[in-house]
Amino acid sequence: MATTRELVSARYGRDIGVGDDTEAEGVVAALLSRRSIRLYEDRPVDPGLLDVLLACAQSAPTKSNLQQYSIVVVQEKETREKLAPFVPRTKILRDVPGLLVFCADMRRGQRVTGFAGKAHANNNMDTFANATIDAALALGFFVAAAEGAGLGTAPLSSLRDFMYQVAEVLELPDGVYPIAGVMFGWPSATGYVNQRLPQSAVVHRERYDDSNLEADISQYDETRHSAFPIPDDKQSKQDFYGIAEKYRWSEHISRQLGVPERAEFRAFLKSHGFDLA
Repeated sequence: MATTRELVSARYGRDIGVGDDTEAEGVVAALLSRRSIRLYEDRPVDPGLLDVLLACAQSAPTKSNLQQYSIVVVQEKETREKLAPFVPRTKILRDVPGLLVFCADMRRGQRVTGFAGKAHANNNMDTFANATIDAALALGFFVAAAEGAGLGTAPLSSLRDFMYQVAEVLELPDGVYPIAGVMFGWPSATGYVNQRLPQSAVVHRERYDDSNLEADISQYDETRHSAFPIPDDKQSKQDFYGIAEKYRWSEHISRQLGVPERAEFRAFLKSHGFDLA
């Protein structure tokens, strides 16, 4: 078994002096060693286990106990077949054992206030943010619980690439939108630990300070490159940027952030019942 120091070092790609030589166990070991899994065995997940994991997802914190999220369980292959053309970057969607779609849900609160004979007066940016955060927390709890039970998982933000079509397939009503999906199943591969940004770039003590960010990113670029060099044919958005001689993480994300994505997102939300006031 690995020590906490070894697992932390693997997560950052180098020894950062965090952790000790005691054996890592339980939740700490599971989280430090987690990895996305996209290859699954051809066997179903027991419905009873899935119900327990959904209960774990619903155990996540939620703003003011409003619980403004919903989870759509997609296990029928017919439904995945309908979704697959609208998630083209995920080639295996048709064959995954299970898929959950986590949705921000303002609709339930609107209906509940109606049951109580009151007006829902909070169709605004704050409710949009709260519902999105609620859904994201539930997604994270599901991932942690599922992987703790031995399943593999992989979140999918690409469900938002064609939101109108995804909403139509899942029959999402006004006030509900998909934040992300999670594929899950019994893993047929071990995956790999993906190095994260150094704590110095992410964690701020007492006040926000990114004065050393350029040096942090430069070091991180080389740490990741030594573990996972990206071949030329995998460089992103070559039609815009061509092939770079030196292709590192910062170049990769700069290309992604340099080209507009999901331009219809706001229009979808506005047409789907969110005022965003």
